[in-house]
Amino acid sequence: MQYRGGAERTRVRRNGMRATTPIAAIAALLLTVTLGVQPATAARAADYPSWADVQAAKRDEASAKAQLDKLNKAIKAAEAEVERTQAEAQKAGEEYAAAEEAYDAQVLVVNTLQEQREAAQAEADEAKRQSTQLINNLAKQGGSDLTAGLFSDSGDADGYLYRIGTMQKVTERNASVYAKALQLQNIAKSLAEQEQVAQDKLAELKAEAEAKFLIAQEAAVAAATKLAEHQEAQAKAQALVAYLTDRREVTEADYLEGIRKQWGSGAAGEVSASGWARPAAGYISSSFGWRFHPIYHVWKGHSGVDLAGQGCGAPIYATHAGTVTYAGWYSDLGNYITIDHGDGTSSGYGHIMPGGIGVHVGQQVGPGQLIAKVGTTGGSTGCHLHFMIRVNGDLVDPVPFLRERGITLG
Repeated sequence: MQYRGGAERTRVRRNGMRATTPIAAIAALLLTVTLGVQPATAARAADYPSWADVQAAKRDEASAKAQLDKLNKAIKAAEAEVERTQAEAQKAGEEYAAAEEAYDAQVLVVNTLQEQREAAQAEADEAKRQSTQLINNLAKQGGSDLTAGLFSDSGDADGYLYRIGTMQKVTERNASVYAKALQLQNIAKSLAEQEQVAQDKLAELKAEAEAKFLIAQEAAVAAATKLAEHQEAQAKAQALVAYLTDRREVTEADYLEGIRKQWGSGAAGEVSASGWARPAAGYISSSFGWRFHPIYHVWKGHSGVDLAGQGCGAPIYATHAGTVTYAGWYSDLGNYITIDHGDGTSSGYGHIMPGGIGVHVGQQVGPGQLIAKVGTTGGSTGCHLHFMIRVNGDLVDPVPFLRERGITLG
């Protein structure tokens, strides 16, 4: 965005003018302001910003403010997005933590069952080893001569049978232990396999939860980054708005000083290069010349133009610098003001609202100075300004008159 008014440049020129303006020129300027006498030429108009410069500064400021407003709205949306994504990331983190905790607990279950299976397997293996050893010992002691030994050695028969019976009982007991251990082993193995399936499922859930958390976390980080970018842009926009606001204020102040030096201390608003201003906003509801009167219902000359559309209470401005020569009630024109511009021209302002006259007879005014408020007093059918121009005492159409002086009505 580029500033087209050159406020700083203007201020330098203005200060320079102040430093070099001759005493005689200052005295002449004071005389002009005091007596309402208009200078023959515009005094150093180029040293001050124009109305176009003021409007350009206003547009730049408004544009920057509009951008700042968009950023403020974007920041609110970004803040809401950060809050939402952070909440989702926190929720996903809690879900991930729960999934990991469940997985870890299941790992302990599976490990315990596997230890139980291994212990049962070791017990079964030991029982099997002992049974096998007893059987081998029994075979060594009896073998193929077992029957012969029983009948040939009567003295040792009972002891021998006792040993055999004992071995058989031990073998049977070991076989039972082995069978039970084998059963426990199978049960533990089956449970371990089932729990392993559960562990695998929990591992999948853990992985899914972790993936969701990472996605949510990335979204939260992205939202926070976007917010930070908006905030950085906001800071720059705020600085730009402050800069352009200051520049606009300086431009307006310099412009106002310029037109007041040229056209009088009351000058304000848009003033053309020749020192004329628009008396009121609104559209032309009735033109200058002959018309069928809306109240008296006869053809009658209309002494000026009617500017309507702003409603009662809207501002009325002096169209040119001069002296107020009339301010009061004036028949069909209601509350009325006349300004003598000191160059053979005068302007009139009619239908002013009750209490809306803001100047007095003999007061010096400048172009664009607030002098009254729109009303509907006198012969009026609604709120509007009846505006008149006289040249050497004769009424003229205000529209082409002001157009020639850089002001458009309506």
